[in-house]
Amino acid sequence: RAKTHEAVSNDRLYLIDAAVVRIMKARKTLDHRALMGEVMAQLKFPASSSDIKKRIETLIEREYMERIEGDRSKYKYLA
Repeated sequence: RAKTHEAVSNDRLYLIDAAVVRIMKARKTLDHRALMGEVMAQLKFPASSSDIKKRIETLIEREYMERIEGDRSKYKYLA
C-alpha cells in the first residue's frame, strides 16, 4: 500500500511538470498567479500550491523556463 501511494505521488509530479510545460509552451510568458491557476484547472487531482511551486523550481533548474529579470513573478518558456 505504501509503495502504491509513493508511485501515485511520483506520477503526479510528472503530471504537474507536463501541465506547466504545456501551458508555458502555449503562452511563452506568464505571471505566477496565472500559471498556478491554469495548472490547478488542468489537473484532475487536488494538488497543493507548494507542490506546484516545487515543480516550477525544478523546471527552472532544468532550464525549461526562467524567471524574467526585473519582475521575479513572471516566467518565460525556454525549451
